[in-house]
Formats: sequence, C-alpha cells, structure tokens
Amino acid sequence: MDVCKSTVIHEGNVRKAKELMPDEEVLYDMAEFFKVFGDTTRIKIISALFESEMCVCDLSAALNMTQSAISHQLRVLKQANLVKFRRDGKVVYYTLSDDHVKDIFNQGLVHIQER
Repeated sequence: MDVCKSTVIHEGNVRKAKELMPDEEVLYDMAEFFKVFGDTTRIKIISALFESEMCVCDLSAALNMTQSAISHQLRVLKQANLVKFRRDGKVVYYTLSDDHVKDIFNQGLVHIQER
C-alpha cells in the first residue's frame, strides 16, 4: 500500500494540476455527459446513426427493440445534444449532432479494443 509520509512531495505538480483543473461545474457537466454513454441501447443507436439518418421505426428494426424503448433513449440522446432530428411530414429522422459524437465513440472503441 502506498503511504505518503509528507503532505506534498512535488509541489509544482500539485500546483499545476490545480491550475489546469476545469471548474467544478464543468467537471459535473462532463460527468453527466459521459453517463449518457453508459447505456448499451444508446451506444447501439449512436452506432446505427453513423452512416445515415434513421427514423424510430428503422432504428427499432435495426436494434430489434420496441419503438417505445428507442424513443425513450433518443430523448436522452437529444437532451445530451448527441443526436438531432428533422421532421418530414409525420416521420421524424434522427442523425448524430456532429462529427464530435463519432470521434468520442471511435476513441472509446479504440480504447476498448486495445485491451
């Protein structure tokens, strides 16, 4: 077990870490943002939307889930600004909000696959 015999060993490192640490509110928002990626269904929806926009019916068929379950998770993804939508008559089509979503997804995938 590591035990520090001093309160601060590398004062410069501690000072730099404190200076560079984002504000508490930003860290909270970031933690909330990453929680959205903590659900397999939401990850599947993001993956399905990589290449093209899809409606709830198509997502439901692609993921073999109920439309209700898909709609619920899309609501969470919209609130986190990870997906956007457009209406065409009675049909609503969903897409990823921007390329950042793909980047975040791909970085996570690369990290997992490195194991």
